[in-house]
Amino acid sequence: MSALFAEVFVEIRDPIHGSIYYAEPEVAILDTAEYQRLRAIKQLGFSEMSFPGATHNRYLHSVGVAHLVGRVFDSIFRIYPFSKPTVKARFRQTVRLAALLHDVGHGPLSHTTETVMPQLSELKIKLYDEELKYADTAHTVMYKNRRANHEDYTIKYVTDSNISSTIEKNFPDIAPIYIACLIDKALHCPDDFFIDNGVDFRPILSQLVSSELDADRMDYLERDSYFCGTNYGKIDSHWLIQNMTFHRVEDKLYLAINRRALYSFDDFLISRHHMHLMVYGHHKSIIYEEMLNRYLTSPDCTFQLPGNIDEYTLYNDYRLHEHLRSANNPWAQRIAQRRPFKVLLEQHNTTESDRPELVKKALEKEGLEVIWASSHARLSKYHTASPEERASQIFVVDQLDPWSHPTPINQSTEIFRRYEGTRIIDRIYVAPEEFEKADKVLRNIKI
Repeated sequence: MSALFAEVFVEIRDPIHGSIYYAEPEVAILDTAEYQRLRAIKQLGFSEMSFPGATHNRYLHSVGVAHLVGRVFDSIFRIYPFSKPTVKARFRQTVRLAALLHDVGHGPLSHTTETVMPQLSELKIKLYDEELKYADTAHTVMYKNRRANHEDYTIKYVTDSNISSTIEKNFPDIAPIYIACLIDKALHCPDDFFIDNGVDFRPILSQLVSSELDADRMDYLERDSYFCGTNYGKIDSHWLIQNMTFHRVEDKLYLAINRRALYSFDDFLISRHHMHLMVYGHHKSIIYEEMLNRYLTSPDCTFQLPGNIDEYTLYNDYRLHEHLRSANNPWAQRIAQRRPFKVLLEQHNTTESDRPELVKKALEKEGLEVIWASSHARLSKYHTASPEERASQIFVVDQLDPWSHPTPINQSTEIFRRYEGTRIIDRIYVAPEEFEKADKVLRNIKI
């Protein structure tokens, strides 16, 4: 980083977006130990085993997301008639902070470590206690008697930690709860913070942080593609941003896109789908995830993530790798020594198949240890979205056709119907030292 404009702004050189700038109050958040922790958490976990360049971290990704969301906001609202310039500035700053902090609670290495997170009650999230007064929310139902996840840690960091104190000190007109409300659509907003001239901006601002067309995906697709050395994630982000706009439904504002950019949106979805199939679901990444899961769920696993947020800040990828090296468990040692199980069989289907289970049983009958991993990928979360996501529609508008009417995006393109099915990749793995024996068994199986 280098100081700029008499230390009013700080410049960050990003390999994807070039020079991006952060104001000093935002830098105060970046400089907290809680946020710096993201430097030690890889964006793609075990993907570096198959793509050696994929060593970028969640700190760099989150910094990029906040930059992108600012660009998107400026494009959408470049001529919008806010009641005051200060309102526009406040909304822009709030959504930048939400984008900056959207991943701050992520666990070490991968989502697999969520299996060793504590019960949610151990996090003592005060905001969730407040949610109990709203009997119709998902939090009221889900909050009790379940394991915490990384999103819960994010809300804890944002609303009850050193980060929240830093927000309150540097942004006196933006309470941490408003940032949390953009990260989690199910939270209740306590007042009219997001309302201007009778219009509620919370839906569109939260969609910029998390939706089918958000700044998070725009950043990680290009960033992951760049560091992995692949072309799958290449998207026309400039055209998409230029054509993102808004659509008002009653008193709420929702994200919209001009029809002329709909083809770029289709390409955006397909690029993400292919990244899941070819990069995020690569066979080496999958087997390391499976081995880690087997260790973390084994009776002799001693690695547990704490509920105390200050202690949690000390947990990152390096701490987990150090633990794996010292553990006597065979799965931990396979990860530490880079001795993963090897793919014996891989099948790609659009429906469930009984073959992998038959193969697994035949191999186990011969005394072989087998890992059967089944990866499922769908084009869109419209197929499996939560009630909050389904309520936040993205619309397609046509500013050059006076007779057109805004329509939900999933009704405006054939891409959702054509890719509605699930892509299933079934893999059978065996120990490399038993691969030759397993291969002989496999070739004698009659199916």
